[in-house]
Amino acid sequence: MKSEAKITKELIKQHNLSDEEYNKVLEILKREPTITELGIFSAMWSEHCSYKSTKKWLKTMHTKAPWVICGPGENAGVIDIGDNQAIIFKMESHNHPSFIEPYQGAATGVGGILRDVFTMGARPIANLNALRFGDIDHPKTRQLVNGVVSGIGGYGNCVGVPTVGGEINFDKSYNGNILVNAMTVGLADKNNIFYSAASEVGASVVYVGSKTGRDGINGAVMASDEFKEGDEDKRPTVQVGDPFTEKLLIEACLELMKSNAILSIQDMGAAGLTSSSFEMSGKGGTGIELNLEKVPQREIGMTPYEIMLSESQERMLMILKPEKEEEAKKIFDKWNLDFAVIGTVTNSGRVVIKMNGDIYADIPSAPLSEESPEYDRPWI
Repeated sequence: MKSEAKITKELIKQHNLSDEEYNKVLEILKREPTITELGIFSAMWSEHCSYKSTKKWLKTMHTKAPWVICGPGENAGVIDIGDNQAIIFKMESHNHPSFIEPYQGAATGVGGILRDVFTMGARPIANLNALRFGDIDHPKTRQLVNGVVSGIGGYGNCVGVPTVGGEINFDKSYNGNILVNAMTVGLADKNNIFYSAASEVGASVVYVGSKTGRDGINGAVMASDEFKEGDEDKRPTVQVGDPFTEKLLIEACLELMKSNAILSIQDMGAAGLTSSSFEMSGKGGTGIELNLEKVPQREIGMTPYEIMLSESQERMLMILKPEKEEEAKKIFDKWNLDFAVIGTVTNSGRVVIKMNGDIYADIPSAPLSEESPEYDRPWI
């Protein structure tokens, strides 16, 4: 097992893990983590990925009805609307990234939410938003409003999905932390919904979309952090979106979805390759082995830590039927997108991260994706 750094108390603190959470890491691994493993736990147990402070409240919501095809737990919700059609929809916040870098923070919020919807087989047909800004006279408010509104409109317009509704409120309680909620609605055939569980042992794990770079590393952890004045220096942790590539990705994925090639599919959103691989493995009750040297990279000398935690945009992870790999590659080549077989589904129940033959992480997937901490925070 290789680690690129010694684990110190300072390093644990930098990764936003409490003493109790780090002790749980030791309990799960039965040893000290490598730096790559520490980064993986930090991202997966961040507020942004695990909802550890909101799970308590989300569980109280009404999620079952005869017309609900898929409730919580997947990339997006699915509702039967009759005539063999389903509406697929998702809403998500991109608050901290938008506070730091208003245009890209809001734009990548829209990009991520679009991917959550077309991942499940739907063509996105509408975007919506709900925004909360600080006092209208606050010196930062005008810049934030202009950046966020431009980012939402810019990304959605380039992809060709209209913003059909939204709401905006101003209140001084949001002076230090704005709320940027993006929503996408998509339309799909009811009998052609795609899910994310990696269930077929021996099948290939395939990476598609844009190349991986160093943008957005630790973005999920930043998005979960408490904010204070001067935190704008966290800009490098905000991802940079490319809506034109996203448009190609939508068309390539929807074309492949007609071919009966996909066993499961997951958006690489917050925490990138980490969340997608662990969630697919955890939901499928399987394991995944990844060979990171095969990941398409746009920067030289990236470490396993950087590759696993990069939040470069416009990327997806798929499990494909082995006999359909060539057909799938031709589709992604046609749309000028990267296509690479980077791993295999195993029956180990663990995600094993290798690079050039060396192991950098070996973690049971279920505790990481299903047993994140849960808190009951004070509230007003």
